[in-house]
Amino acid sequence: MSFPRYPEYKDSSVEWLGEVPSHWEIKKLKHVSPELTVGIVVEPSRLYAEEGVPALRSLNVKAGAISLDNLVFITQAGHEFHSKSRLRAGDIVAVRTGQPGASAVVPQELDGCNCIDLIVIRRPTIGSEQFLCWYLGSEPALLQFSIGSGGAIQQHFNISTAAELIVAVPPLAEQTAIAAFIGRETGKIDALVAEQRRLIELLNEKRQAVISHAVTRGLAPNVAMRASDIEWLPEVPAHWRTVQVKHLARLGEKTFTDGDWIEAPYITNEGVRLIQTGNVGVGVYKEQGFRFVSASTFEELGCTEVEPRDVLICRLDGPVGRACLAPDLGGRMITSVDNTILKVAEEVAPEFMVALFSSVPWLAWIDALCRVGGGFRLRVSRSQLGELRVPLPPLSEQISIARYLDSQAAKWAALAAESQRAIDLLQERRAALISAAVTGQIDVRAIANRVAA
Repeated sequence: MSFPRYPEYKDSSVEWLGEVPSHWEIKKLKHVSPELTVGIVVEPSRLYAEEGVPALRSLNVKAGAISLDNLVFITQAGHEFHSKSRLRAGDIVAVRTGQPGASAVVPQELDGCNCIDLIVIRRPTIGSEQFLCWYLGSEPALLQFSIGSGGAIQQHFNISTAAELIVAVPPLAEQTAIAAFIGRETGKIDALVAEQRRLIELLNEKRQAVISHAVTRGLAPNVAMRASDIEWLPEVPAHWRTVQVKHLARLGEKTFTDGDWIEAPYITNEGVRLIQTGNVGVGVYKEQGFRFVSASTFEELGCTEVEPRDVLICRLDGPVGRACLAPDLGGRMITSVDNTILKVAEEVAPEFMVALFSSVPWLAWIDALCRVGGGFRLRVSRSQLGELRVPLPPLSEQISIARYLDSQAAKWAALAAESQRAIDLLQERRAALISAAVTGQIDVRAIANRVAA
């Protein structure tokens, strides 16, 4: 859909802004809002976990809205001490660290709460808080925040940077029309994005269901079942065996063992690659970060070498018990102590075991096992893992199941990628629409009149 432009434009005298409608004004934020303040930095002793006075943080401020998820609270004494950071309904709060520019208008129900390390824009004189909020989240404003932060990786801007922000200001009636237009159009786009995200969720649910069925019941539709001696699995196909995880390993030293305890001083930029817990996804190896130890450290510490297609089982949450195949990274590898290395026996297909360790029943059981006793951090020991029993089909069936799941994974990945591309395009359109509206590149007045009629 194309939108009309204004009949007449003028040079804004701002290089990155270009032309704006001829009757719009160009102002700095400090001339638009008489009060610019910054939120508090709260001492840990004044924070509550689940009670007290609400305090907004940057993660509570989304694009145009406030999320109450992960809300923190401060003591009443802290609230009274930090009176300057109290919010009022109609204030605009803007993120100033990490991803500056995300902003939202404070709703009535949060009148009187506090904010932590946010810019507060109070009583804007231009008229519409919602228009200014949309402007602060637009690409032109984000560009200014980026320039003001010096292009740092962890972007950060302060009151003086915010005060100098250039704002294109239309008359009040147009501000109201623009804010309504953006709210309406972004609502439609957000609904489409939500649909695509739900499709991805359904694909993931389908994937998990297919994996769980295949590794616990096989591929034959009418296979005979028998009662199982596995605590987390009531029955298995009658011709399958059940074995303890430790007995999946081939004979020899360090075939079912934890990775190595590598302290910070041993980390280098080259040498033997160190695979960490963050590299182990649910059924997939995730490349993120590159750490190494030297060959001499490998020998000195007596490290266990990880070979391609070893099964790596993560003993920490994320979820605990997940596994992946060790990749071929073109060089020697070790892994961190919280990953267990399983070098499987000849009658075991490592791809099947990774699929089994990615199934819902397995992960749910490990999670429940770790929660016994109320530990602070979910963690399973190698000895606990080793004692657990798992189903084991004949090798030929393991291979058939693994190949089937691999072929299905390619289909699921293609469908998920298609949905993600749609999301990316919709979000690009959303950003472009907001920027065009708040800088006057489209004239929404006629559209607003048609909607009102």
